[in-house]
This record gives sequence, structure tokens and C-alpha cells, in this order.
Amino acid sequence: DWYRTKDIVLLGPDKIVAEVKRSGLRGRGGAGFPSGLKWSFMPKNNTDKPQYLVVNADESEPGTCKDREIMRHDPHKLLEGCLIAGTGMRADAAYIYIRGEFVYEAAVLEKAIAEAYAAGLLGKNACGSGKDFDVYLHRGGGAYICGEETGLLESLEGKTGKPRLKPPFPANAGLYGCPTTVTNVETVAVSPTIMRRGGDWFAGFGRKNNSGTKLFCISGHVNNPITVEEEMSISLRELLEKHCGGVRGGWDNLLGVIPGGSSVPIMPKATCDDVLMDFDALKEAGSGLGTAAVTVFDKSTDIVAAIGRLTHFYAHESCGQCTPCREGTTWMRKIMDRMVKGEAKLEEVDMLMEISYQIEGHTICALGDAAAWPVQGLIRAFRPQIEERIMKAQAGKL
Repeated sequence: DWYRTKDIVLLGPDKIVAEVKRSGLRGRGGAGFPSGLKWSFMPKNNTDKPQYLVVNADESEPGTCKDREIMRHDPHKLLEGCLIAGTGMRADAAYIYIRGEFVYEAAVLEKAIAEAYAAGLLGKNACGSGKDFDVYLHRGGGAYICGEETGLLESLEGKTGKPRLKPPFPANAGLYGCPTTVTNVETVAVSPTIMRRGGDWFAGFGRKNNSGTKLFCISGHVNNPITVEEEMSISLRELLEKHCGGVRGGWDNLLGVIPGGSSVPIMPKATCDDVLMDFDALKEAGSGLGTAAVTVFDKSTDIVAAIGRLTHFYAHESCGQCTPCREGTTWMRKIMDRMVKGEAKLEEVDMLMEISYQIEGHTICALGDAAAWPVQGLIRAFRPQIEERIMKAQAGKL
């Protein structure tokens, strides 16, 4: 880390952004928006307002544990990335918004920031480049909604973390009304390596439009749960067998996989057999890469109860600003609770699907979608199991 960082900073914003665009890097926080393009949205000749880079380290998506590994074991990669990404987007300072529960990670980062300032790598004349660049660490309050970029900015300003209506987008009016880009820890931390090795090197991994390496956090019913950096577009089966010692009880014992954090739809085993782990392949399979937090379920799982548990999470974490999400997540939770016990009626399966479609796409931020997708995935993939449970309960056999 910090190897010839001065030379990279002196390339200037245009060359840095061009190299990131060439690498094909897409946002690693879940949405997968092309990073170089996002960075280029920042105003080019703004002289009257400061510009900010805000790093989203509020890693609250269930199953996701990649950013905390970077902050815990490699904090200087993130700090160097802040300087390089900040230079690329013409930012004057970076704020790292870290999740409140990450007490140890925050301590490690604060120590690393102090070391970087002491070595002259940050602050006035950072790395001897002639550019002044400050990095601040801000602890969050521990709410899932603060991981949404505008909710995060509200929280950073000291308000309740409720997402803002867009437009205006953060690149025009973000933190304190100044141009801001919010980006994920992993996206920022990989940028120094891209600049050193070149965009073409990074683009050599994975498929077109899905290039580079990615941190996969694999948990659940595998023999060896792990967070591992692997090439994009690796097949799910190879990923699990190469790094996790396979599924508990063998591949045939697999029930389903949530491939990208709790808010993407679950995939049944038939889909998992040959699916590739990248943005486009998983979208085609009816799911998504999200944060690449792979949660594996074997056949011992009560899948209805598992997804029911997620509906509790989203109902609890909804900020209550939009009616479809505030009311809809609670309705879904109540119906799912009845389905887990088999007390629901058969027609409520379609009703649940309808409620999820009424929430999806009708909210300010993506929490509504995140709450709807697990339920949609469950009904699409495991409808027979739900109906069988209801009929058993009606016949008094449950």
C-alpha cells in the first residue's frame, strides 16, 4: 500500500476516471453501477463549494461481511483508495461512515488514519502531491436504512436517517448541499490496485460488463464458511467446492442459495447447478449479485421460516417514510408468520405476491424492493412447499 501513490494522484482526475472506466469496475455495494461513470458525474469546475467523497461502510445487509474484513485487516488500502478516488472525483475530503456496531474496525481505522497523517500520506500536501486531502471517520447509529446513500447523508448531517427524494442527486447536492459521491468500501479499496496494474489487467477477469475480482462472503450450510476474493463469473458450484469444501452433506443435499445478501430472491437447486456469479447471469436467473453474500441452505432448512425471518427484519428496519413500505412490510410479516405455522389460507399466497408487487418500485429508496424480493423468490421457487404446509394444517396433520 501507498507505493508511488504520489504518481497516481499527479495523473489528475481525468486520467484516473478514464482508467477506472477502462477497468469495467462496477459498484461493489449492491447496485452494480459503473464506477468510473459515477465518479465522472461530479462537477468539473466548481469553485464555490467543497466536494466530498463519502465511503459507505455501513455494512448492514444480512449475510454480508466483506467490508469489515478490509477495514479490519487492510485499512490502509481503503485510505489510499480514498485519496485516489477522491482525486478522481475532485473531492476535497472523504468521510468514512462506519456502522455503529463495528467497534473494533473503527478503532483499527482510526489508528490507520493517525498513521497516515503522521507519515504525511493524508492531510496537507498528501503524499507530497501538492493536494490537500482529509479523511474523517464517522460512526453510524446502527440502522439498516443508513446504508442507503441519501439516508446515510442525512445521518451524517446529524438528522434521522431517512432517504431523500431524488433529484437532486448527491453529485449535485449531497452532504451539506455540496457535490458528493457515495461509494462502497470495496469499490474504493480496489481502486489503487487498478491504477497500479492498469484497467486492462482488471478487465481481464470475468466476462464483459462483469469484469474484475470480487469478495464473496459465503455462509450457511457449507463445510467451511469463508470470505474470499475470487474472479467474477465463476460458477456458483465451483465457488462453493473450491473454497468452502462444498455443501454440507454433498451437492445433492442443496435446497437453495441466496446469492447476494438477504434482499435478492432465493434460487432453487436446479438454477444453482450451472449459474455464474456475476451481475448479468444472476439477473437472468431471476436473482441478483447484490453484495455477493452467498447464503447456502441445505435440505434440513425450513425455508418458509427462513424467509419469514427476513420479513421480520425488513418490517423492523423500514424507516416508515413511504406508506407502501411502512404498511406493506408489516402486512407481509403477518402473513408470513401465519404461513410458517400453516395457519394461512391458500388464496393468501397470491395475496402475498400481490402485496410485494405493490411495494416494489413504489418507494423513495430500494428498501421496499429489498423487502419484496425474498418473498417473491420464495413463492416462485417453493410454492408447492407453502401450499403443502397449509393443506396439512387444514387436515390437522401439521
